[in-house]
Amino acid sequence: MKAVLMTTPGGPEVLEVRDISVPELKRDTELLIRLRAAGVNPLDTKLRARGTYYPDRLPCILGCDGAGEVVQIGNGVSRFSPGDGVYFCHGGIGGQAGTYAEYVVVDEKFVARKPEALSFTQAAAVPLVLITAWEALLDRARLGKGQQVLIHGGAGGVGHVAVQLAKLHGARVITTVSTPEKASLASQYGAERTILYKRNNFVNDVMDWTAQQGVDIALDTVGGDTFVNTIPAVKVYGDLVTLLEPPTNCDWKTARLRNLRVSLELMLTPMYRGLVNAMQHQADILGRGADFLDSGLLKIHVEKTFPLADAAAAHRSLMQASITGKIVLTMD
Repeated sequence: MKAVLMTTPGGPEVLEVRDISVPELKRDTELLIRLRAAGVNPLDTKLRARGTYYPDRLPCILGCDGAGEVVQIGNGVSRFSPGDGVYFCHGGIGGQAGTYAEYVVVDEKFVARKPEALSFTQAAAVPLVLITAWEALLDRARLGKGQQVLIHGGAGGVGHVAVQLAKLHGARVITTVSTPEKASLASQYGAERTILYKRNNFVNDVMDWTAQQGVDIALDTVGGDTFVNTIPAVKVYGDLVTLLEPPTNCDWKTARLRNLRVSLELMLTPMYRGLVNAMQHQADILGRGADFLDSGLLKIHVEKTFPLADAAAAHRSLMQASITGKIVLTMD
């Protein structure tokens, strides 16, 4: 089969297309999946540039997001049959093989049925961003009906899904974006108000929108100064969830005086630590998300697609521009 291998940490040129053997089932509960598409995430470019979680296991295959067809099942598989369309987020951090390949083996516990309304390309763009947004808003911040929510980067991969999830659960959303075009997209997905952060101070806009109280929940998808500057935009006893490590120079006094609950969200933790129940929970999120996607209540925006052999070009595109939505590799 064709696969894209990362041979060493470095630039996009370290991604090489090679012919390797099709993986084999090793456990009774595993599926052999013929991949039709693989999502490309900022995570992939960071692992490629800095090294994976398992630096001693090179070369490796990157890619967590995948969608395809089941072609073989283990004797203990009970939920899937050959021919079923599936999608998942698993592998690709240096331990188990990822999805930049034509075939992959995944345990059925970590896989969900592909939404019927979505193509394989669209489905492959969903898993990591849906799980991240779901865990951040619903598991960490315990989002509820009627709450006011600030989402940074409302037209980005995680952001545009988070805007829709918050809206679906009865919240009101304000979001930051970089351009009028992205503001229009975020509004289409349910943002009540958009802030062009390059022109306006988002804290002032948030406080104006919330009658000087601050939002109930803020989701930081950017990190750095954005995390620090978001603290005063959250109401007293509110929630601030970040996808990035807080900066070392952060002054926590304001957060403490506001009694904020600060949460860290890294959806890779269950896979990295081998937490089976948590990985099953993530597969359940994909199952529940599929209902929203099939009903049209949740949409995924695919900005660009590249053939599998052009994975390096996909990485360059993701690194060079502020991407709206997602980039996907296709295996047609």
